[in-house]
Amino acid sequence: MSRVTQGVGAVGFVLARPARMLGIEPFHMELIAGIEGRLSGEGHSLLLHVVPDLDAEIAAYRRWAEGKLVDAVIVTNLHRVDQRLEVLAEIDLPTVVVGGPRRDLPFTNIWIDNAQAMRDAVAYLASLGHTALARVSGPSGLAHTQARTEAFREECAARGLTGVVVEADYSEEGGARATRSLLGRAGAPSAVVYDNDVMALAGLGVAAELDVAVPRSLSILAWDDSTLCRLASPPLSVMSLDVYGMGALTADCVLNVLAGGPVLSHVAPQPHLVPRGSTAPPG
Repeated sequence: MSRVTQGVGAVGFVLARPARMLGIEPFHMELIAGIEGRLSGEGHSLLLHVVPDLDAEIAAYRRWAEGKLVDAVIVTNLHRVDQRLEVLAEIDLPTVVVGGPRRDLPFTNIWIDNAQAMRDAVAYLASLGHTALARVSGPSGLAHTQARTEAFREECAARGLTGVVVEADYSEEGGARATRSLLGRAGAPSAVVYDNDVMALAGLGVAAELDVAVPRSLSILAWDDSTLCRLASPPLSVMSLDVYGMGALTADCVLNVLAGGPVLSHVAPQPHLVPRGSTAPPG
């Protein structure tokens, strides 16, 4: 049932990830900037809390709800089976979900078609002539990781390409380990799609270390654009998403929920290809 929420003027955002990643990975900082930019203009503030795991995240929601410390919360990085949604419904805390894998959630949500974006990425690399592809993914338990991985495998199979998936954790170290594993095996891929910019940059470093020329011997495609991608040598080709704009859309959804608006599913602008110097036909 719709309700108008008048409370403390704070919106909670809990991130279950190593705090050091916030200083390295631009995605969440751009998202936060977009959210805060819109909320502050409407007299609301964003309360950011970084915790080590999902149990601590759920504990934060319960504490906030019991103490009436926030008027609503923003949830990201949905898992395939996500206990957080059940808890948030149980404690009746107004919620906006960002990047949900489907549109029929019980909360207002912003949906991203990760599967189509991955199909577009594979199609682009195939159009360059690559037949041996790899994907360095984020944690497999995340719903958007599953959507991208399934689409990657299906599109590779449909086009008669070889497609290998190696799981990592979004970190520089994880991206480097995955790249070494891929380039050190027989039948190494000629193109790799990374699930974020940090891992792609780590992959670029490993390629230089192993004397694998980019893009002549290896094409690299990163997910999400950033200044890091644009300043790399060569600049990284990316599947670009307007993260700041998605943050502003998230804030608009929060404001609508607080005003008693209905549960709605919004479609975020589709990630689109920005080709740069890190992709080319195989040498």
